[in-house]
Amino acid sequence: MNVLVINCGSSSLKYQLIDSESQEVLAKGLCERIGIAGSAIVHQPKGSGKIKEEADMPDHTAAVKLVIEKLTDASVGVIKSPEEIDAVGHRIVHGGEKFAGSVVITEEVISEIEKCSDLAPLHNPANLVGIRSCRAIMPDVPMVGVFDTAFHQTMPKKAYLYGLPYEYYETYKVRRYGFHGTSHDFVSARAAEILGKSREDMKIIVCHLGNGASVSAVDHGKSVDTSMGLTPLEGLIMGTRSGDLDPAIIPFLAGRLGVDAEEVVNICNKKSGVLGLSGLSSDFRDLAEAAAGGNEMAQAALETYAYRVGKYIGAYTAAMNGVDAIVFTAGAGENNAEVRKLIGQYIGYLGTNINEEKNRIRGEEVILSDEGAKVVTMVVPTNEELAIARETVRLV
Repeated sequence: MNVLVINCGSSSLKYQLIDSESQEVLAKGLCERIGIAGSAIVHQPKGSGKIKEEADMPDHTAAVKLVIEKLTDASVGVIKSPEEIDAVGHRIVHGGEKFAGSVVITEEVISEIEKCSDLAPLHNPANLVGIRSCRAIMPDVPMVGVFDTAFHQTMPKKAYLYGLPYEYYETYKVRRYGFHGTSHDFVSARAAEILGKSREDMKIIVCHLGNGASVSAVDHGKSVDTSMGLTPLEGLIMGTRSGDLDPAIIPFLAGRLGVDAEEVVNICNKKSGVLGLSGLSSDFRDLAEAAAGGNEMAQAALETYAYRVGKYIGAYTAAMNGVDAIVFTAGAGENNAEVRKLIGQYIGYLGTNINEEKNRIRGEEVILSDEGAKVVTMVVPTNEELAIARETVRLV
């Protein structure tokens, strides 16, 4: 079965066409600047380099049409006709409490996703645009919605409630939801598989350390806590997000800067994190290079970041009353040895015994701990697109 995986943003559309039997990516690409001057598509067939082409994409429907044209093109395509696309899997950021798993998309499902849009105003409307565009172009192809929040719906009430009047949860559903669920699910399952164990017999902490970052506690196969909250702003210090902070900072800064609270939240989302701390970059590769060259603020940003991750690992070890494996994934987690080394300084008490030479390995599945370590520490590259394709196949 050929599954087209769609990840739709407000002005972008990422895609992968995956053969579900071989799990190979037949083609992937990105439509960027949709609805903006200078829109373009970057298309990469299996075994070939990237092909970038400027193309007029006034809306997402035009972008979907262009994606299908590229996939079926005689020279750069990988299938002969659109009929070879058997199903479409859509990444959807927020499913609220309604969706505890992936679902086949219907008009009723679309309506429920719309109701969650106030919880993710930057993401869900864009996801819905992608769904509607695909349905307009491929009305007879079954489609599945896979939610970032779904895996974390197994959290107990003690983990997801905030210390606010309970009526705010009852009325407005203000609670911890968590994100990156597709990644945390995929990585924790794969980690157990690598170790030759059942995930249902393990306590696993997954550290998804990309530009957006989160930690989850997976206890016997279920997410019981995670660092992101009502929105992706809570939790770890990230590329441009502040993570946890005293909420009183928001009105304090609003008054000092002469802006409203919404602008301060925008600063917390887009101008903070390691970018704000370092004044240099949100890319951990840049920070590691600068720190190695003696840049004190780059070093401070990395150390502050690692300290926060280490604290969350300690907290989730307590939450599960133990841990069997700690897994690093996503951009920095998979590729940045310096970040992992700094985090390792805070978790050695668990008996992780991280091997310095193994820690230099980048972007591969690797067990970092020496044999006999009490808590196994490892790297497992995430593959959210494959996870979405698998869910799509399972449901259709």
